[in-house]
Amino acid sequence: MLEITIPGIELYDESTNEFIYHSDEKIQLEHSLVSISKWEANWCKPFLNGRDKTPDEILDYIKCMTITEGVTDDLYSRLTQDNFTTINDYLGRPMTATTFSNEQGKPNREIITSEVIYYWMVSFNIPFECQYWHLNRLLTLIKVCNVKNNPPKKMSKN
Repeated sequence: MLEITIPGIELYDESTNEFIYHSDEKIQLEHSLVSISKWEANWCKPFLNGRDKTPDEILDYIKCMTITEGVTDDLYSRLTQDNFTTINDYLGRPMTATTFSNEQGKPNREIITSEVIYYWMVSFNIPFECQYWHLNRLLTLIKVCNVKNNPPKKMSKN
């Protein structure tokens, strides 16, 4: 989970000739399979397609990641460049100490959607509570299950 602070702002309302003050607000975000499922339901396209997202798509994904209740669109409009940098860094974190040494072979061209990931979870009997984990941690668990379920490669006669 990521908690970010959206800075306060001072506005002037010309109709009432008054200043309006908004204080700093904290929101909590979670980059998870649930977030991706919500985003894909909104946009009807795969999130993990490797393509850049439009600003609207990025903002909508941040909304889908939000686990804080009652956040208004006005608050999202106050996100700063530092907030976006923090969120982007969080999305890229592995969230695990697991590494893989044999990253060989052809890149997988399969289109991965949330339903494909749910399928993998069912195939490996991964409990559905893991859908709330950071996505990178969940994908690492799926990869570990896949590696452990494959028979070991035979050694060459050399």
